[in-house]
Amino acid sequence: MILVTGGTGLVGAHLLFSLCEDHQLCRAIYRDVKGLEAVKKLFISSGDLNLARYKTIEWVLGDILDLEGLTPVFKGVKTVYHCAAHISFDPSAYKTLKSVNVTGTANMVNLALDFKVSAFCYVSSIAALGKSDTQNHITEETDWNISDPNVYALTKYEAELEVWRGIWEGLPATIINPGVILGPGFWKKGSGKLFSFAQKGSPFYFPGGSGFVGVKDVVNCMTLSVKEEKWKERFICVSENLTYKALFGDMAEGFGLKKPTHKLPFWILEILWRLDYIKGLFLKGDRKITKHTLKGLSRRDFYDASKSSITLKMEYTPIKKVVIGCCDLFKDSIQ
Repeated sequence: MILVTGGTGLVGAHLLFSLCEDHQLCRAIYRDVKGLEAVKKLFISSGDLNLARYKTIEWVLGDILDLEGLTPVFKGVKTVYHCAAHISFDPSAYKTLKSVNVTGTANMVNLALDFKVSAFCYVSSIAALGKSDTQNHITEETDWNISDPNVYALTKYEAELEVWRGIWEGLPATIINPGVILGPGFWKKGSGKLFSFAQKGSPFYFPGGSGFVGVKDVVNCMTLSVKEEKWKERFICVSENLTYKALFGDMAEGFGLKKPTHKLPFWILEILWRLDYIKGLFLKGDRKITKHTLKGLSRRDFYDASKSSITLKMEYTPIKKVVIGCCDLFKDSIQ
């Protein structure tokens, strides 16, 4: 039995699709029945056969913060894919981020140790990697040297420490550090919002860049690391390091629109995050732009995924191909 957390998110849903396609027996934790609909649609979009496969998933209502409630969920489980996470860059969300990302991961590690699972794969993020002050060239070995990290990066890094603690206690575990994950089916949250933004035909692009990867490649990296038993390892999972200008250009092409030509000046971004801060003082809800978000949109880091390419023999899908495919599916979803 394979246990998947975060099964109603982008990575978890596509992982379940891949595992079911491979006729694996899966159990997935969900918190809200509404989240199941997006997963079901993902399976249905690939044909009736996959709808039948969707029905083989054992869905369990649960919460990774409920240690006692999780105990029966682990019965019979041999492999765990821990994809669940809270994503926010709003400093006011730190308590929730700490609880879900760190305490939740600690709970999963502790139960995996108690039940002596055979494999544990944790989906982290490139946000949890250190930054290079010189060449901006980042590998799995780059030291965590961030003096002022954003709250999301900090909690993902601390969550990784929980996994390493489990490894030291005998847990056969591996860690995957994906870049910005692009994939279909979840257009209203996470990176899916980038397609909604691009579809409107904005002439502007952000000044920086990042490492990007297709969701299917992330799933492949996860399953390969488990299949090859690459314990006590972490792998950067990035297909290409691109500027936002190049990414939005590919999206514009996918939507048949004019490519963006105007870089948002840094001073405008500075004004935007301050206005968003003032707005956040009076209105509830996550802030959309923070000082750390601004840094991320303006910075250009290069993530070296050669370890996963060599060790796992990963063959990454070109981002333009990923983007064009997503744009086609996005257009189908709004018709």
